[in-house]
Amino acid sequence: MKEINKVRFEFLSRSVNESLARAYIAVFCAQADPTVDEVGDVKTAVSEAVTNAVVHAYPDTLGRVRVVARLFDDSSVEVVVRDWGVGIADVQKAREPLFTTGDDMRSGMGFTIMESFCDKIKVKSVPGKGTTITLRKSFSTKAGDGAAI
Repeated sequence: MKEINKVRFEFLSRSVNESLARAYIAVFCAQADPTVDEVGDVKTAVSEAVTNAVVHAYPDTLGRVRVVARLFDDSSVEVVVRDWGVGIADVQKAREPLFTTGDDMRSGMGFTIMESFCDKIKVKSVPGKGTTITLRKSFSTKAGDGAAI
């Protein structure tokens, strides 16, 4: 599979920037001519990944969140959400449904939601150095067949 386009943006870990990331990713994915549901899936997964960075990576301070998205000629998108926050001590535990390090207002379903809306997710984290979440989603159209790319 060959990369056909790429975008990278960075913002402060303010909750208002979660909607910015969702919108930016939706516009970027539109060039692959996905269905409305497929774009919604990617937006939801990105929203969860960014929210995790805002809420959990930087609980008492502002920090950087970077999003890198790449479109491929097999009609798939990869979105990487990276932070340099506190990291996750036990990634396997964090991926369990209902587990949260947040307050009672948090459902602990972030990773479960990401997994349900993407074909594949990968989580790498080092305590004290941050977390990288890689989301992968295939679209039903073929970018290489004359779609809107």
